[in-house]
Amino acid sequence: MMKKILALLVFVTSIANAQFSIKGTMTPPDKGDWVILYKIEGAKQKFIKNETVQFSKVNIGGREQEIARFEFKLPADTKPGAYRLTYRDRGAGFVDFLFNKEDVELIFNPQYPDESVIYTKSLENKVYREYMDALSLTQRTVDSLQVAYLKDPSKSTKKQYKKAVEAVEDMQDIYEGKSKGMLANHFIKSSKSSNPDSPLDDTQEYLNSVVDNFFKNIDFSDEKLYYSSFFIDKITDYVFYLNVAEGQEAQQALYQKSIDKVMDVIKEDKLRKEVIEYLVTRFTNARNSGVVDRLFDEYYSKLPSEMQDNKFKDEKLSLLTASVGRTAPDFSWTEEGKEYKLSTINEADKYLLVFWSTGCPHCVDEIPLLHKEMQAYKNVSVISFGIENEVTEWQEFVKNLPNFHNAVGTHPDYKFDNETVKKYNLTGTPSYFILDKDKKIIALPNGLEDVKAYLNEL
Repeated sequence: MMKKILALLVFVTSIANAQFSIKGTMTPPDKGDWVILYKIEGAKQKFIKNETVQFSKVNIGGREQEIARFEFKLPADTKPGAYRLTYRDRGAGFVDFLFNKEDVELIFNPQYPDESVIYTKSLENKVYREYMDALSLTQRTVDSLQVAYLKDPSKSTKKQYKKAVEAVEDMQDIYEGKSKGMLANHFIKSSKSSNPDSPLDDTQEYLNSVVDNFFKNIDFSDEKLYYSSFFIDKITDYVFYLNVAEGQEAQQALYQKSIDKVMDVIKEDKLRKEVIEYLVTRFTNARNSGVVDRLFDEYYSKLPSEMQDNKFKDEKLSLLTASVGRTAPDFSWTEEGKEYKLSTINEADKYLLVFWSTGCPHCVDEIPLLHKEMQAYKNVSVISFGIENEVTEWQEFVKNLPNFHNAVGTHPDYKFDNETVKKYNLTGTPSYFILDKDKKIIALPNGLEDVKAYLNEL
């Protein structure tokens, strides 16, 4: 009897102390010496822990090669879901993986993590990775045959296309069966391709089919998918990469149409909130106030009141005071003893406002070129705003900018803390704003070539 009790105690203790490990090898190593583990939850990620990378050298094929290893120990009660290993503080420096109560071991090149990752342990990730590779290969065959059929609608190509679609469907059935009972099964089912039985006859019909069926097999009510980046990745692809138009007005309309589609397929309020806040952040970063305003007015305001974050809304809108669709923030300046004010100046059909600095080498090169180019645009008035620590060098520089309005802003501590500069939320210099005659911002060119391209369209 005592032996049974001891055996039971040993068993219970081993269960209580059970751990899972996440082991990774980076080859070659990245520059940093740390890795952070996050749990992904919708558009957000929750910090779990961080570990230091251990560097070593190994002999591979007779050559000595440096590698970097790391390991995370996770307790037995760690929740299944999608996790992220991050090894850079910016840019594409992460690997996502599934955790479902099993050890995970992976090898990857930190320069190309998605393309290079190999799982040496973890049935979940091995099956899901195999599926994604198989899906990419079989679907690429279908797409290439569809394109071939558009160029030459032969019976032979049509027959090949149908066989290729059958191959995609067979592959899907195999991996849905192979992953039955796994966490990966949820992702595999919602990644299923939706192809017409026969190739379509014209390009627009084909493009419409891709767009219309993009969300067909995605189960937005699946909680397992919510706790991953799956939904956000699909929405990003749909809104920002699949729906693309030429021209600013056409693109704005397409953004709104694609967002309406996204919000139509998402019914649950928690996910709607996450998606809206994600899209608001993306479009705020792009200074697209028109889309942000509509997201708040049409969708965010209709969430349950307790789910609306007024602080989030105010913060985002405060970043859009100088964006397309907004009236340019007002400021005043003095030239040769005369007072000017942006809101009341009335001398042109369009205005080009450029923020620059004599402390910016790129600006010092570009502003004289801008001055030369703008002589050809008689209906555009240029207002150049110098962001300076002090004005002596600026005063000498603007002597070579006749016919420009030249304003300057300083600050006793840090020049970018100038009141006018802060109103425009500048991310660098030179920064360009094109205004209509009422001082409404109509474009945010990225540089001199963009300025010329936009003005030539007017």
